[in-house]
Formats: sequence, structure tokens, C-alpha cells
Amino acid sequence: MTERFPSSHEGSTEPFVFVVDDDAPLREALGSLLRSVGFRVGLFGSAADFMAFKRPEVPSCMVLDVRLKGTNGLDLQNQLAAAGIDLPIVFITGYGDIAMTVRAMKAGAVDFLTKPFREQDLLDAITVALDRDRTRREAERGLAAVRSRYATLTAREQSVMALAVSGLLNKQIAGEIGLSEITVKTHRGQAMRKMNARSFADLVRMAQALGVSRPL
Repeated sequence: MTERFPSSHEGSTEPFVFVVDDDAPLREALGSLLRSVGFRVGLFGSAADFMAFKRPEVPSCMVLDVRLKGTNGLDLQNQLAAAGIDLPIVFITGYGDIAMTVRAMKAGAVDFLTKPFREQDLLDAITVALDRDRTRREAERGLAAVRSRYATLTAREQSVMALAVSGLLNKQIAGEIGLSEITVKTHRGQAMRKMNARSFADLVRMAQALGVSRPL
């Protein structure tokens, strides 16, 4: 059984927890537990059902059973990574072993809980997972904003910025690209302003995040 995205919550930014487990009674019990503490929940009996679901763009995580029928939990974890879907996962299993746990954790799982587990342990793991996803989303929004500002720079301003953050002085940049030092200073100032950099160190951090480097 799958709980579709509730229409009453359209536009909501509240966290969403996906539960993927082919044990229907446990799946429903987990759904009830998570709703009782205020989470929005999607319940899925298989990896295929989950992959077909349109996920809301809000902080999210997954509670995933390892031994699913069809595509198992570890394979679903790999599928998500291959598709570029960065979704924190809390694994649950009644048949865990060290090798399985190591594989899941190396692939980025938040936690690996063996059934029967304490409800509080699950809730604590979900809290960590949601915090991780919230942090990632904030970082991505910040990087998107930096990219948008960088796109407003002229080609010359981008060149000057790249040379400046590589450590060259204005005089050296001027010699490098055949401009006067005053013109370089102007372009550098424009780059700082358009990038909304509070300091040169701030501009360097932005360049690093964008992968901007000195032209070869």
C-alpha cells in the first residue's frame, strides 16, 4: 500500500519519511508511529513502487528494509546513487550481518537497525537523516545562487576573477591578459560586487565551490 502525497499538504515544507518494507503489518505500524510524531509518510511495499512515486522537494529520508522481494534494499541504495538521488537511508533488517552493515554504511547509510529495534532508536536515526538532507538542500540552494551570480559576470570579469583567486596581483593580471592595471582593478571590483562577496576570501571560497581556476 502506498500513501500518495496528501493534497492538503501541497506546497508544505514539512519533512517527509519514506518507508519501504514488504512486511505490510510492520510497514503500517511504522507509518502510524511516524505520523504520531508529526512526520508526513509514504509507505511502499517494493523498490519499484517507491521509484514510481513523485517525491516532494522537501527534507526527506528513507526507512528501508534490506531483504525486499524483487530489488533488495542494498540494490535500491545503489540505484538511487546511480540516478543521482541523494536520499539519506536508515536500514532496518531482521537478518543483518557485519558484511551487509559495512556495505550499507560505506555507501552512505545513516544507520543500520536490527529488528526488533527500539522506536526511539529509529526516531533518532530519522532525525539525523533529515538533518543531513536539510543541510544538503541548503548547500545546494546556496551553490545555485552563487552560480546564478557568476553567470552575470562578463567574460572579462570571469577571467579577472579566475586569475585573482589563483593568487595573482592586479599588476600581474594586467600583464597576463593585456589590460591596464586600473582596468583590471575595475573588473575585479565589479566581480566582487556582482558575486556579492563580502571579502576577497569570500570570493575565493565561491570560486572553489564553482570550480573556477586559472585558465591554462
